[in-house]
Amino acid sequence: MTATGITAFGVDPAVVDMMGRVFADHRESHPPTAGVERDSTLWQTLDELGLLRLTGAESAGGSGAGWYEAAELLAAAVHHGVRIPLAEHDLLACWLLEANTMECDKAVRTAAMLSDQGVATGVPWATGAERIVVVWPTGDEYRVADVEVAALDITPGINLIGEPRDTVRADVGTLTGAPLAAELVAVLRRKSALVRSIQVCAALDRILALSIEHCGSRVQFGRPLSNFQTVQNLISDIAAETALARAATEAALTAAVTSDWSAAKLDFLIAVARSCTGHATSVVVRNAHQVHGAMGTTFEHRLHEFTRPALAWRSEFGSMQHWDGQVTDAALQAGTAGLWSLITG
Repeated sequence: MTATGITAFGVDPAVVDMMGRVFADHRESHPPTAGVERDSTLWQTLDELGLLRLTGAESAGGSGAGWYEAAELLAAAVHHGVRIPLAEHDLLACWLLEANTMECDKAVRTAAMLSDQGVATGVPWATGAERIVVVWPTGDEYRVADVEVAALDITPGINLIGEPRDTVRADVGTLTGAPLAAELVAVLRRKSALVRSIQVCAALDRILALSIEHCGSRVQFGRPLSNFQTVQNLISDIAAETALARAATEAALTAAVTSDWSAAKLDFLIAVARSCTGHATSVVVRNAHQVHGAMGTTFEHRLHEFTRPALAWRSEFGSMQHWDGQVTDAALQAGTAGLWSLITG
């Protein structure tokens, strides 16, 4: 494991360290606030370092890296409590344009999946974006368009931690979109779901580290908190749930990368990752706040910078109920004869 909370699958340690320093420096001079906006100075710094379009093709101005490097970058931002639409811009919106052989310039982007009525709710970071890559169904097919935000009706909203989660409306009849293969839409959904698992895992790792640090340094009744068996049990459960979530997420990430997002069981693995991270969050957040006591509920303490994001992100791009249902459906479909092979691969 690296300091950012996700396994570095051959990622250059110097690159990982550089990512961490960028966000650490930013966090030091930018304490958390109630509202979250994209910081243009940080955005420019990331662009200059080649991190803004980390996975983009070099021929299109990207850095040509892969999802392992992207996972480290996302985890580094979470580790330092920095909120910025890296995943939405690089891994979702710009990737989709490139995958569909469409031009992707340096404008700030996010992606939105519109309904038949041309509405998308909970769109991350639409507020503050310059263009939105919108996808919409047309019968049994899909179309995609790279649209200026001025041409869309955007109603601002926020999630639990103040990140923009907006409602986007478009008149699809006036959009001149390009055809989009259904398989690319499926991959977009997979990538969106796995992004949040990676971020939640990074938050859970930080919660674990803070909890261990707290119970090792605080003294009650003449003894360190870490000497009390009840506290030890709480920490053990945090560590176990965090490890389970991380293992499930890394398994899905490995299958995705090695199969170019087309492995036969990838949807099941992503569903397992999302289910595990969702349920782990319940235990980790509860236990961490019990360990920290009243101190952990204050705005000045950093615990909330990780517990609240974990709770917010676990329900985005699919609720816990949705992902639990996906796992259940896959198990039922596999049946008694196929369940073991479904789990073990």
